[in-house]
Amino acid sequence: MKPVILLTAGEPAGIGPDIILQLAQQNLHGRLLCIADTRLLKQRADQLGLGIQIDKIDTIEQTPEHIAGQLSVYHIPLADTCISGQLNVKNADYVLQTLRTAVELISRHQAHALVTGPLHKGIINDAGHAFSGHTEFLAELTQSVPVMMLTADKLRVALATTHLPLKDVSAAITEDSLTQTLNILHQDLRQKFAIQNPRILVCGLNPHAGEGGHLGREEIETIEPVLNKLRNQGMQLTGPLPADTLFTPKYLQDADAVLAMYHDQGLPVLKYVGFGRAINITLGLPIIRTSVDHGTALDLAGTGKASHSSLQAALSLALELASHQHKQEKPRT
Repeated sequence: MKPVILLTAGEPAGIGPDIILQLAQQNLHGRLLCIADTRLLKQRADQLGLGIQIDKIDTIEQTPEHIAGQLSVYHIPLADTCISGQLNVKNADYVLQTLRTAVELISRHQAHALVTGPLHKGIINDAGHAFSGHTEFLAELTQSVPVMMLTADKLRVALATTHLPLKDVSAAITEDSLTQTLNILHQDLRQKFAIQNPRILVCGLNPHAGEGGHLGREEIETIEPVLNKLRNQGMQLTGPLPADTLFTPKYLQDADAVLAMYHDQGLPVLKYVGFGRAINITLGLPIIRTSVDHGTALDLAGTGKASHSSLQAALSLALELASHQHKQEKPRT
């Protein structure tokens, strides 16, 4: 049997349901199962004028191989009415429950990878949950240390810190945290992407990578000692390099991944290269998780104008990684 790939639609009032329904129109190779409210999907399909057959699946083993025009759904009920484009704080718990269910199914070896649609962090926080993002929530559920990495075309950019205010970034980059991040990045490039000897470029934190300590000492006191230690253990690491020159063909042509020190240091470049095709993958988790690279786009929900290209790219990568893993380990049911 082929692996089962789970999809969560994220914020129900956003474009997550739209792009999953658009994706369901296509011929896709794999067993796909959407974790969502069946009524929501039926209503959104009608709103979009899509003749998608919604099939409720009660047990994961029943998940069939995908057929264009059909969508298999594991039903999780909404708490309240959902109107396209209008956030409803009562449905915030529903969003989190779809993620909990997906992680539980994969942890039981009933499914093999998770592809997540966009959610709205603000409305989840408004509902009383301390929530900073998918990455951190999934790490808490799986009791693991996450590393966020986005890919577009041949460019892979991982992050040493994720959703932090800029003023907190320097203090968050310690020898221990940077060592852990680089070990996870190196290990998952080998195990998940089958790159035997990954070549990783590492950004400096400060302009000009600190310019010999004149523009900051984080490179000298933290980053360089970590890189030297890990090089001695056999890792191929180049840096710390100034971020404004690292993202050039001279360096990137020989690199398998880049480690940026903070969110907006590396991701603007990646999204410029491949916005709409970029994929978010969380490394360091005991599960395979990929995601779209965009937000909920509330103004586009229910209009038919949303693009599912990033979701399709995320699904393709999840299928590839899950198939590779599936060949190595026979799942338990």
